[in-house]
Amino acid sequence: MAEADLDVIIRSIAKKQHKVLMDAAKKRHGRLMGLAAKAKDKETRARHKQVARDTLMLAGAAARRLQITAENAADSYARSMKKAAEEMAASKAVEKKAVEKKATKKKKG
Repeated sequence: MAEADLDVIIRSIAKKQHKVLMDAAKKRHGRLMGLAAKAKDKETRARHKQVARDTLMLAGAAARRLQITAENAADSYARSMKKAAEEMAASKAVEKKAVEKKATKKKKG
């Protein structure tokens, strides 16, 4: 894993967090639907069902935001590593030209 790119690791961690969040939301949804089924009056049943629906909806929205944030962070990291590699290659090329120019001056002089 030492050789793995950090952007891949960020994406895999986000995927795990997404799964954990949705599993927890589904468990809570099931518990609330169970409470709705056991409710004695119509208002309580409707309230539990509405809270269960809202729980799934809000958890889904949070999971999407989490996923998007992780993708943005991973993309940003990948771009910055690519830019750093390009800058390093450019600086090496400039350094190589300077060494060659210096060597050429020594031969002439």
